[in-house]
Amino acid sequence: MLKFNFFNIPSKDEWLFSIKSFIGAMAGFYLAQRIGLPRPFWALLSAYVTVQTFAGATKSKALYRIIGSTIGAFGIVFLLPLFFNYSVLAALALGLWYGFWIFVALHDRSPRTYAFLLGGYTIGIVAMPSMSDASQITLPIFFDMAINRVQEIGLGVTCGALAHALIFPARAGSAVIQRLDQALKDTAQNIRNIIDYNREFTDQRPNLNKLSATITELRMLTTHIPFEADNLRWVHNILGSLQDHLSALVPVLSAIDDRIRYLRKTDAGIPEELRDILDDISEWISRGSENPYAEAVRIRRKIDGIIPVITAGSDWNNMLAANFTSELYYLVDISEDCFGLRRRVNEGLAGKEPAVEAKERKVSTLSLMVDKRKAWASAFAAFSCVTLTTLMWIVSGWNAFWAAPMMGGMYCLFFSAVDTPVPMLKWQFWMTAASAVPAGIYLLWLFPSAHSFEMAMMLFAPIAIYFGTYLQSPFKSLTSIPFFFTTMATLTMFDQGSANMTAFINVQISQCIGILFAIIFMALCRSVSVLSFIRGVVKGIWQDISDLATATTIPSPINIAVKMVDGISLIAPRLAVAQKDHEASLSGTLQSAVNILLDLRVSMNMARLLRAESHLTFTDGSPFRELITKLANYYGAAKKVPDAEFRSFLSDIDTALKAAAALPANNQQNIAICVLTGLRCDLFPTAAPYVPDATVSNRRA
Repeated sequence: MLKFNFFNIPSKDEWLFSIKSFIGAMAGFYLAQRIGLPRPFWALLSAYVTVQTFAGATKSKALYRIIGSTIGAFGIVFLLPLFFNYSVLAALALGLWYGFWIFVALHDRSPRTYAFLLGGYTIGIVAMPSMSDASQITLPIFFDMAINRVQEIGLGVTCGALAHALIFPARAGSAVIQRLDQALKDTAQNIRNIIDYNREFTDQRPNLNKLSATITELRMLTTHIPFEADNLRWVHNILGSLQDHLSALVPVLSAIDDRIRYLRKTDAGIPEELRDILDDISEWISRGSENPYAEAVRIRRKIDGIIPVITAGSDWNNMLAANFTSELYYLVDISEDCFGLRRRVNEGLAGKEPAVEAKERKVSTLSLMVDKRKAWASAFAAFSCVTLTTLMWIVSGWNAFWAAPMMGGMYCLFFSAVDTPVPMLKWQFWMTAASAVPAGIYLLWLFPSAHSFEMAMMLFAPIAIYFGTYLQSPFKSLTSIPFFFTTMATLTMFDQGSANMTAFINVQISQCIGILFAIIFMALCRSVSVLSFIRGVVKGIWQDISDLATATTIPSPINIAVKMVDGISLIAPRLAVAQKDHEASLSGTLQSAVNILLDLRVSMNMARLLRAESHLTFTDGSPFRELITKLANYYGAAKKVPDAEFRSFLSDIDTALKAAAALPANNQQNIAICVLTGLRCDLFPTAAPYVPDATVSNRRA
C-alpha cells in the first residue's frame, strides 16, 4: 500500500508552483463565468489537470488536452446519437471507444499519449453526467455539449499554461543540459572502463543498462523542448540526434568489451599496437567535447595503419584484428559525432544554430519499444469495465450510476501503462472515498454561501494552494490527485444544478463502485509478474531481430540501436528487482534478459551484413542471405531450436567468411568480414578458430 504524509511542509518552489497554478485556474474560472459558458468549473478543473513542473511541459500538455478534448467531442457528436436509443449497442460502443483509444495510447510512449487518453475518457466525463436523465436528451444537445466543453477546457488550459509561462517560468533547459552532460560523462566513464585492458577481468560485465535507462529518460524529457520559450527549442532535433548516437554507442561498447576479453584469453594477448590505440582513445575521450577535430583524425589514421587486408589465406587472428579495429573505428566516429553535436547545442543556445538544426535527423519516439500484449490486455480491461458498468446503469435505472462507467473507464486509462496497476487503484479507491468529506463540505456548505467570484476564490484558496504543492512531484501527485481532484470535480454539480445531499451521496457511491470495477478488471487482465513483463520485452526484441530478414528496405543500424536500447532501459530496473529472488535468477527468462546485449550486437551485425551484401557481387549467389534467414528463424522461434541446428550456424558463418575473404579487398568486403567475425565471436565464443582455405601471407594497409 502506498504511504504518504499530507502534513509534510512543502518547499519554496512547490509553494510558487501551486500559486501559479491557482492563478491560472482562477483566471480560467473567472473568464468562463464572464463569457457565460454553462460549466465554468470545467475551466477551473482543466487548468489544474495540465500543470507541469516546466513551462514548456505545461504548454505541451495543454495542447494535447485540447486535441484530446476535440477527439472526445467528435465521439460525442458522431457516436452517441447513433446508439443513444439502443441500450446494449450504446454500452458496447462506449466500451469499444475506451478500448480503442487506450490501445492507441499505449503505442506511443511519448507525452503525446495524453491526447489519446483524454480523447478516450472525454466522452465519459462530458456526456455521461448529462445523460443521467434520458428524457431531457435531444440530438442537438450532444452538439452543444461538445462545443461548450471544448471551449471551457480550452479556456482553462490556456490560462493555466499562460500563468506558468509568464509568472517566474521554470525552464526545462537547465535540467535537460544538466542531464545531457551527466549522460555524456557517464558514457565517457564507461568507455574508459571498458577499454582499460589492465583492469581485473571477472564475470561481471560493464553496466550499460544504466546508460540505456538514462538515454530513454532524457529522450522523454526533451519531447517538451519545442514548447520552451528560450533558444533551447532551436536545437531540439540536435538533442534527439545526440541521444540516437548515444544509443548507437551501447552495442559498440558491448562488442569492444567482449573482444578485449576474448583477446586477453588468447596466447598472444592484446597486441602492443592495439594497446597504444586504446590508450590514445582513453585520453581523447577524457577531454570530451573540448577535443580538436584533428585529434580524432589522428586516431583514425592510427587505426587505419593496423587494419589488415583480408584475403582467402587470412587466418583467424587477422579477422579478429579487422573486427576489433572496425569496432574501435565505430567508437571514434560515434564519439566524435557526439562531441560535435554537443558543441552545436552550445551554439544553438547562443542563438547561432536554427538554420542547421532543421537538417538534423533523429529517430522518432514512435519507433520505441511497445508492449503489444499490455496494450491488448489494457484495452480489453477498459472495454469490459465500461461496457458492464454502462449496462448496469441502463438496467438498474439508477440515474446517478453514470459516475461508475465514467470513473471505471477513466482509471483504466490512467493506469494502463503501469506494470501492476491494482495496488495503485486500491489507493485511488480509498482516497476517492476519503475525499467525500471535503467535497461534501465545499459542495453543500461553503460554496452555497459564496455569492461572488471573490468569495468563491477565498473559499477555494486554502485547499487549492495547499494541495497544489503536491502536484509537482510524480509520487506526491499520485497520492494526492484522487483527494484533491475528486473534491474539485464534485463542484461541477453546481453547474449541473444537482448540488444537493441526495445527488451527492449517490454520485459518491457510484464513483467508488466504478473504481472497484476498474480494480477487478485490471486485476483479471493486467495481473502479471515482473518476470512476465521481462519475458514480453525480450520476446519483442527477438521478434524485431527476426523481422530484419524480411524488411522491405535495408534497416538502419542506428534505428535498430535506438529501439533495442529503449527495450533494455525497460528491462533494466525490473531485472534488478527480479534478481533479488534467488529462484528467479536461475530461470531462462532472467538469463535471456541478462544476455540481451549479445542479441543487440547480433542484430546490429545482421543489419550491417544486409547493407554490405547490397554492395558485393558473388559468382555463385550470396551466402549471406541464407545465414541471415537462419538467424531470423532462430530468433523468431525464441531461440528454441535443436542443438544440431544451432551448431550448424558455425559452419554457415565459416562458409560466408571464406566467400567474403575471396572477394577483392575493399571497404564493403572488410565490413562483411568484420560483421561475420563478430557474429562468430558472439554466438560461438568457445569455438575453435576459423581455418582458411589456403595459407597466403597477409598484407598491411
